[in-house]
Amino acid sequence: MIKPSDVLVMILAGGKGSRLDPLTRERAKPSVSFGGIYRIIDFTLSNCINSGLRRIFVLTQYKAASLVRHLKLGWSFLFWEFGEFIDVLPPQQRIDEQWYKGTADAVYQNIYSIEPLDPKYVLILAGDHIYKMNYWPMIQYTHELDADAVVACLPVRIEEARRTFGVLELDRNQRIIGFQEKPEEPKPLPEDPERCMASMGIYCFPASSLYEELFRDAGRPDSEHDFGKNVIPAMIEAGRRVYAYPFVDENRKSALYWRDVGTVDAYYEANMDLVSVDPLLNLYDQDWPIRTYQPQYPPAKFVFAEEGPHARRGEAHDSIVSQGCIISGGRVRRSILSPSVRINSYAQVEDSILFEGVNVGRHCIIRRAIIDKGVQIPENTRIGLDPDEDRRRGFHVSPGGVVVLAKHFVV
Repeated sequence: MIKPSDVLVMILAGGKGSRLDPLTRERAKPSVSFGGIYRIIDFTLSNCINSGLRRIFVLTQYKAASLVRHLKLGWSFLFWEFGEFIDVLPPQQRIDEQWYKGTADAVYQNIYSIEPLDPKYVLILAGDHIYKMNYWPMIQYTHELDADAVVACLPVRIEEARRTFGVLELDRNQRIIGFQEKPEEPKPLPEDPERCMASMGIYCFPASSLYEELFRDAGRPDSEHDFGKNVIPAMIEAGRRVYAYPFVDENRKSALYWRDVGTVDAYYEANMDLVSVDPLLNLYDQDWPIRTYQPQYPPAKFVFAEEGPHARRGEAHDSIVSQGCIISGGRVRRSILSPSVRINSYAQVEDSILFEGVNVGRHCIIRRAIIDKGVQIPENTRIGLDPDEDRRRGFHVSPGGVVVLAKHFVV
């Protein structure tokens, strides 16, 4: 019988996230704000804690200062004395002089940190996806099948798999008999020609099997040292016992919720769903809480004044307003305000995401925009009304027409 202390979790959080630029210009993708008060990595970490898994390494690399600070402030409540920890592993070049060359290489270069803990199973997770999942049944599934590896998966539409996913081919016993990474022609499910079975980038290995496969992959000069591209396909080809584990969603909605917010438009849409009347992602479920670091700001404040010829009304509709925000006579609709945002008199903010510390001046109009941390927007500024004008002013405009202002951008 296995227990949670037999499991070591490795969260891969070193991705550059170039498709999410300019939000990742000064931070790693897992550190990007989501839903007002969270960081993207909070969802993976919360899944671990809610699953009873409390031995966690976070592997960092690209612009990790913001992420490390967040982990220190919000996730340092576990104790080494009790065999519990959330510990950061930066690249150390202990094996050679290269930085991490792929997901498998990142774990391989940290074998020296894994072995002394003597885990029976190692769970490999990505720190840049939004979802709710109990990992413990997947670990038990790996144990019961005596599998060499188990890959979590979910059905997705064919057109999505071409751009984003590794695609699995399964036999009737859920054993993986084929694996394609972002194929041009994904193999559809036998019962649904419009969908295929996609890898979620979640892998569970018995520790002995993981060591063996990582050493074997490290010796292949033609490998990109990636779990999805190299390690898992090589195991399948060699006849190893590799199984699929269908995603069981803890979000408790009719449709499965798993989002790769890897582009500006995908990130924007996932956030905007949160302000709908019945969001697809349930953040209010006390049975599966999402934890984060919350600074000590005062409650949100709304300033309303009807006196005189210049009456002003501070109000927010269908929006998320975080602590420390002041809506001082401005109007907010269908938007997400992170902590300590200020909306000044007669300003209008619609369908937008404002990061911490943004200050919107009087009479501004902002529509379909993402404003990163600390941006000060002068009075009478218009953003999101004319894409060509926005581009001329140096703003980033996504393919979907979302305007993005980078961190501390000077308007």
